[in-house]
Order: sequence, then C-alpha cells, then structure tokens
Amino acid sequence: MSATDRNLSAAHAEVKAEIARTDTKTALLLAFVGALLAGTFTVAREVPLTVPAIVMGCLGLVLLVGAAGLLLRSVRPNLSGRHGFPLWATLAAEEIGDAVARDLAADIAGLSRLAVAKFTCLRRAVDLTLTGGALLILAALLTAGGAA
Repeated sequence: MSATDRNLSAAHAEVKAEIARTDTKTALLLAFVGALLAGTFTVAREVPLTVPAIVMGCLGLVLLVGAAGLLLRSVRPNLSGRHGFPLWATLAAEEIGDAVARDLAADIAGLSRLAVAKFTCLRRAVDLTLTGGALLILAALLTAGGAA
C-alpha cells in the first residue's frame, strides 16, 4: 500500500469518525431538547403565568421546536446513492472493491460535505437551544417576579 493510499484511507476513516461524533452529539442534544420541551409543558400547566411570561415562553418553545427540526434534518438518512451504503447496495459483490478503490477520493469529498452539513445543522440547533433556553429562563423569572 502506497503512502497516498494510506493517507486516503486515513482521511476516509477520519471523515467517517467525524460523522459518527456529530450524529452522537445530535442524538444527545435531541434528547435534551425533548426533555426540555416536556418539562416546560409540565411546569407551564401547573403555574399561573403572566402575559410577558407566556410571550417569552412561547418564543422559547418555538426556538426549541426549530432546534429539534434542525437536529432531525441532520440525522435524516441520505439515500441519494452517491456515497456509502446506498451506492454499494446497487453493485454486485465484485464491483464493490473496484468502486471503493477507484472512488475513495470522491467518497472522502462527498462524506466531508455531508459532515459539514451535519455539523452546520448541529451548530444552528445548539444556538437555537441556547436562545430558547434563555427565553424560558426569562419567562420563569417573569413568572417568579410577578411582572404584569
């Protein structure tokens, strides 16, 4: 195996590992957002809320739902057949080795674009979660302070 082949294999493994790390982070954040939404609804039903608290809380919830949507989009399966499993599923067993050897650089480029897209969705979801959480905290403070 040449140095170029080793470098391509290492780059391919690194990109796939980055996608796996991003998917793991996405799953954890999606669980957190879901728990936060459920907890917010539970508390909101039990506590008398002021109008400003309702407005801030609703804005926070909208941002959290938006974050959940981005997270779901990030983990949505890519079945376009360009890279990975869907492509391999269309090939005969003897064609897979040739396709992998011939198109490793193209696969790295495609997987890298996929990783960047997933990371971008995750980053935006984190930003929405932070902003939504801040608005929910503001709504809780407005409720506790009794602002009218």
